[in-house]
Amino acid sequence: MAINPIDNKIYTYNDYLKFADDEVFEIIDGRISAMSPAPSRIHQEIIMEIAYEIKNYIKSKNCPCKVYPAPFDVVLKNDDDDVVSSRNVVQPDISVICDRNKLTDKGCIGSPDMIVEVVSPYNPSNDYIRKLSLYEQFKVREYWIVNPMEKNILVYILTDKGYDSPKIYSFNDTVKVNIYDDLEIDFKSLSLL
Repeated sequence: MAINPIDNKIYTYNDYLKFADDEVFEIIDGRISAMSPAPSRIHQEIIMEIAYEIKNYIKSKNCPCKVYPAPFDVVLKNDDDDVVSSRNVVQPDISVICDRNKLTDKGCIGSPDMIVEVVSPYNPSNDYIRKLSLYEQFKVREYWIVNPMEKNILVYILTDKGYDSPKIYSFNDTVKVNIYDDLEIDFKSLSLL
């Protein structure tokens, strides 16, 4: 399917399924959002280290949750919406899903419990503004924005009123994973070179 990101078409998951395999896009509010060029080495290391910590915790506690790094399709929809009509298909850097009924062979249908995005210098507003609003709207319980340039982590926790002000951490801090009672990630101990 040929994509013209500046057209006025509203795209859905049904359109997304017709994209060529070499076309890498997300759909946010029905609009095409091109993915950044190949991520940097540090971007990939951060994803691997965080995913590894969460995966080890899940394994040690025998939790039903699963953790997936990108590329991994997440179709955000309300409970009663038809999946093919969804106007939001994203590929978070890390997705943690505890309801296995949301998992399909193609990815996740519905909101993950936790999402981590690692900021790219190419489109930081995507993570700080567009995705923050989107993840709040679709009730992602915990959202981390990890910025390797600033060496900080913003942690948003969902409340009844939406996301509170973020808790702000540095790469020298230990960060609580709030979807679990007893998981903390010590950024200082991670192998981030």
